[in-house]
Parts: sequence; C-alpha cells; structure tokens
Amino acid sequence: MTQEVKETKETREDKAKPIVFLRGKRVVLRPILREDISLILRWINDPEVTQYLKTYLPKMEANENEWINNLHKETDHNIMLMIVVEEKPIGIMGFNNIDWKDRIAITGAFIGEKEYWGKGYGTDAKMVLLDYAFNILNLRKICSSVICFNERSHAYLVKCGYVQEGTLAQQVYFQGRYWDEIIMAVFKENFMKLWEEYQKS
Repeated sequence: MTQEVKETKETREDKAKPIVFLRGKRVVLRPILREDISLILRWINDPEVTQYLKTYLPKMEANENEWINNLHKETDHNIMLMIVVEEKPIGIMGFNNIDWKDRIAITGAFIGEKEYWGKGYGTDAKMVLLDYAFNILNLRKICSSVICFNERSHAYLVKCGYVQEGTLAQQVYFQGRYWDEIIMAVFKENFMKLWEEYQKS
C-alpha cells in the first residue's frame, strides 16, 4: 500500500469517527454541525416541541443558517451542543449568558425527537453538562427556568440538583392564558454530591 493510499484510507476512517466533546452514560454531547440544520428546522417548527420553549414564530432555513454561523462568534458567552444517542441527534443543550465575573450561566435544552422523551436522556446530558460547567469552566451556579405545566422538565432539573428560587407569575402566554415561569438553580457544592452518586450508580 502506497503512502498516499494509506493516508487517504486513514483520512476516510477519521471522517467516519463520531465527534465526541462530552460523554455521558447514555448520551454524547458534540458541537452542532451544518448538516444538523434540516433536523433542527424540523424540531423548531414542531408545535409539540416548541410548546415548552419561548419561540413562537416559524423558523426558516435562513434563520438556522444564521444561528449556526454565529455560534462560533459567541462561545465566550454561549455554548450550544447536540445531544446524540448511538450517533442519532435527538436534541440540543447548552449555556446562555455565561457571566465569567460572577461565574454563573443559564442552561437551556430541548429533546426534539419525541420518542426519546421521558427516558432519562435529558437527565444524563444535563449531568454531564453540569460536570463540565463546574469542574472544567469553574462556574459556581447554573440557572434555568421552566414553564409550570412542563412537569417533565421540572422533574429532571430536580434530579440534577436544581431547587426553586422563585416564580414569575403569569409570565408566559400559551394557548389562551398566562402561565407561571419557575426559576431554578443549582450550586456547585450541591451538585458535586449528586455527581459522585450518579457516577457510582
């Protein structure tokens, strides 16, 4: 085998290997790729998915192209990752508004593939992301919020150590009425106890 043929074969093999940024027990978190656009477009236009998000306008391919193009410019304050199960992308999770002075950030997430809802994949992804936040980025507090009728998201946040810090009354309008938004947060010292147990389980 010539050197050129060998290098070509190795290059093909390298391209075939999945990208892994963070690895959990059940999921992998990796950077969002341009080829994910059509998938994200389907998710973000699905009313069953967006009922738990604050987006309400139709999203076009140009919107998602612009969003992905700007991701690399925002990594100082925003980090978005794809949740992958057995090489299948199922959702997005990441940080918004990272504050390096106060060492806090806001997390956001959604599972776009509905057959993966309620099966623990979001919990695994969140635990891995929080480990990265506290033990790599040296953040001290991670905040999140959930609309009061989103019981599944509330439950998984509690599993990951979040506690309720407050309520924004009638904050979100959906299906003809206003709903409360629950403000939640987890501190590093509380998470670390859960993380040790989670790794052993």
